[in-house]
Amino acid sequence: MAKPPLSLYVHLPWCVQKCPYCDFNSYPGGDDATRRRYLDALCRDLESEAERADERRLVSIFLGGGTPSLFRADEIARLLDASRSHLAWADDIEVTMEANPGGLEHDDLRGYREAGVNRLSIGAQSFDAARLATLGRIHGVDDIALTVREAADAGFDNVNIDLMYALPGQDVAAALSDIDAAASLRPAHLSWYQLTLEPNTVFHARPPQDLPDEELAIAIQQAGEARLAELGFERYEVSAFARDRRRCRHNLNYWSFGDYLAVGAGAHGKLSTPAGVVRYRKSANPLQYMKRIESGVEQAATERLSDTDLLFEFMLNALRLVDGFDEQLFVARTRLPLPALRERLAPLAKRGLIAGGDGGRWRPTPKGQQFLNDLQAHFLPD
Repeated sequence: MAKPPLSLYVHLPWCVQKCPYCDFNSYPGGDDATRRRYLDALCRDLESEAERADERRLVSIFLGGGTPSLFRADEIARLLDASRSHLAWADDIEVTMEANPGGLEHDDLRGYREAGVNRLSIGAQSFDAARLATLGRIHGVDDIALTVREAADAGFDNVNIDLMYALPGQDVAAALSDIDAAASLRPAHLSWYQLTLEPNTVFHARPPQDLPDEELAIAIQQAGEARLAELGFERYEVSAFARDRRRCRHNLNYWSFGDYLAVGAGAHGKLSTPAGVVRYRKSANPLQYMKRIESGVEQAATERLSDTDLLFEFMLNALRLVDGFDEQLFVARTRLPLPALRERLAPLAKRGLIAGGDGGRWRPTPKGQQFLNDLQAHFLPD
């Protein structure tokens, strides 16, 4: 049986400041000496991860955070050079780096492009100054357009803009204004997702005032999806929209239950092995991560997924895709039998949440997309 595609995720955990809605493994700070030490640890981690590659070429790399663009271009070049030296790259590899608008949070973008980054994901979040302030963002509205123009001048033709909706005080017209402003910059891709109050965040402890209620949030979502379609963006995943089929290959590998290596503090990996599918994660605290790497005792916490976990995790990812999934992909990636899957899908089809089966492909219906959490929860282990 063919091995799944292989990606690499690298976590760069520092930001200028922590945003009140953020529940990622990120920390304010990261001076020059700490970054150099962390890069040393990443390069050693990459060497050890190479053993897990099983002779596969990387189809994608994602530099996430935190704010990876806090690292200078020469530091990103060192990291990617280390990756090349330990892991084979596909000829058409996609290398994404997250970046925030504003000169404080990135080096010369041309340097990142020359280092090997060929896809930039820019964290705009909104084009409304007041809402940027509420979200704790330190960039201004003008910084977004400037960064996108600088990216184009640097040779980036594959740029994603991150936008959030259902923001405090936002109505349908304001959300559509954000979409129009982003689309006017001609990005290849938009990530458009709802603000959620995640546990262990400032917003969860002290929710902002004037959050849209559920009815308004649904109205914003429906109007926004229609506007994005009018503007030529194809929705291919719950919150991902692409022009000219410029879909994010790294995320598609996640959603299709491919394999990925993990490098950096708190990074998670997933591998298909002869003994089954395993997940592993690195120490979350950057200082602890560096100390363990330096001492040679970094042991990723590993678990083998049970059959019930495999079913749930495959469906958790695959049901996010508008096109759904093929039954043969399910068998190839989980090694589970088809009858058990079809038995679980039958009642969902009767409820109008999922459609297909003919030709072996299943996809969420528009109703299933609207109630995606309910659809995914059907596969939760008892």
